[in-house]
Amino acid sequence: MNLQITKPRRGRPPKVSRENQDTKAELIRSGLEQLTESGFASSGIDQILKKVKVPKGSFYHYFASKEAFGQAVIENYANYFANKLDVCLLDESYPPLTRISNFVEGAKIGMIRHQFKRGCLVGNLGQEVDLLPESFRQQLIDIFHCWEHRLANCLKAAQLQGDISKKANCEQLAECFWIGWEGAVSRAKLVQDTKPLENYFNHFIAALPR
Repeated sequence: MNLQITKPRRGRPPKVSRENQDTKAELIRSGLEQLTESGFASSGIDQILKKVKVPKGSFYHYFASKEAFGQAVIENYANYFANKLDVCLLDESYPPLTRISNFVEGAKIGMIRHQFKRGCLVGNLGQEVDLLPESFRQQLIDIFHCWEHRLANCLKAAQLQGDISKKANCEQLAECFWIGWEGAVSRAKLVQDTKPLENYFNHFIAALPR
């Protein structure tokens, strides 16, 4: 018996697979924009699908529910923001406290670019936590802990350089920074000005134990 051996085809992966991944990414991007501007509770799936031009029936091919979709959007934002923090806070070409300043300057530029409509997705969702699926609560808490850990390490680097007292509790300082930062972002959205971010950062730096 002669067996015909079929060689695997070379070239690009199947078009459908690639389109599926692209569509899923577009849905997440659209959801990120919608949830950042309007929150989760008031954001309908139809609004998000309209921007991406995806039928509602197809949405559930990618996500089991609106809750699962929200989790994916939050995870995507968390990964983006963690990378943004790393770019600033791990940049050893600047002193540690200047790295934090660089993050603040980047945030100011971002708010201006988006015309003060978006702010921080995690902070926005935290303010409507009682209206969110319960699964979001721990997800948001874990993200804040991730941010606090990154900032605390930067503050510890400042300690080693003598810019902060060795007795300072960097973990506690980092937690306080993010609590105040979210309020400053909300105020900046309200007044449509970056001054609250600048004022808050200057106050935080001036209050650091020396």
